[in-house]
Amino acid sequence: MTTDNFKILFIEGKNRKNKKNQSPLFCRLTLNGKRKQISTGINIESEHWDTKNQVILKSHKSAILYNSQLEKIKSKINSIYMILQLQESIFSIEDIHGKYLGKELKKSEFILSYYKQYLSKIEKLVGREIKDKTYSKFVYVGNHLEAFLKWKYKKTDYPLKELSLQFLSDFDYYLKTEKKQEQITINKTIQRLRTPIKQAISEGYLDRDPFILHKSKTVRKTVIFLTTEELKTLEEAVLQQKRLSTIQDLFIFCCYTGLAYNEMANLEKQNIQIGFDNINWIQMKREKTQRQISIPILPKAQEIIEKYSTDSNRIFPPISNQRFNSYLKEISAITGIEKRLTHHIARKTFASTVLLYNDVPMEIVSELLGHSNMVITQESYGKVVQKKVSEAMSNLKDKLK
Repeated sequence: MTTDNFKILFIEGKNRKNKKNQSPLFCRLTLNGKRKQISTGINIESEHWDTKNQVILKSHKSAILYNSQLEKIKSKINSIYMILQLQESIFSIEDIHGKYLGKELKKSEFILSYYKQYLSKIEKLVGREIKDKTYSKFVYVGNHLEAFLKWKYKKTDYPLKELSLQFLSDFDYYLKTEKKQEQITINKTIQRLRTPIKQAISEGYLDRDPFILHKSKTVRKTVIFLTTEELKTLEEAVLQQKRLSTIQDLFIFCCYTGLAYNEMANLEKQNIQIGFDNINWIQMKREKTQRQISIPILPKAQEIIEKYSTDSNRIFPPISNQRFNSYLKEISAITGIEKRLTHHIARKTFASTVLLYNDVPMEIVSELLGHSNMVITQESYGKVVQKKVSEAMSNLKDKLK
């Protein structure tokens, strides 16, 4: 940083004249194109101010006093600038301004080192406020950030105060081109990166959010689910191998309950309770949102529960999500279902084929899925409803012929 980037200029505030036709004199500081103004406490008539030479003309009765005052202001600011330069740390125009006003400066921070400090803090909350899986996702973001800084800037770190919207755009581009991430994953990565940035603002390392104008790029994901015919095909398929027939049952169970993998895997007998309507309900907290869900158990799901009822507290036999999806791949090949089956498709099938296609209102679907708000349900399943409307209108056209 050179002195060429830093300028001190006294300017006349001509648009703020008082009743005596005097304008206030301001001290304008400019550093790397950014400005701050300081009041000098001096009011002067325009004819007594020499803009070119930056002095009050001798024709003014207080010229000597005022010029001395201006020189002191300039000298003090220059001293602050020189001290900050000697400290060999990144500083901004806000730092010079704050120092002049007597404010204590926060030590300059860098994004990666601050992010790692944030990770250390939230690691202690694992098992209390956050899950280990959530913490791991923040660790991945930190790894991506570190690799990005080396890729883009050839540096091991980057000053917080130099962050801009462009930094986030470049990070987005890096994740897309170098890490081959989908936009929905990039949006989540950026969302997690912004969390400690907001904390840095509250701690005084930043005076504003450099990413405040950032808007996540819209992602329109097609909801993949089993149609009524495909679900029937899966239910009627006779699979000889025990491992495949077990996965078949568990998948169908989730098609009629909407449980995510972890919820299915951790389902216990105590989660099955008789409701006010005298039928069994699943009562548990959704792991992802920690929201309480209550799901009435449909006959097909109840049959599968009874089939796997043992002395164990857990209802279903243990199996990893990876192996579950691997077996589903085999099942889709055997049954002729051409869609790439994963456990999550069962949840989508419950919402679409089992509920919405049977005229269950969107707000009830949202409640049964345990979504944190209706917007999530509408964004995911809006097109499913449109298709249902289209089918109804098509049937109506046939009747009106």
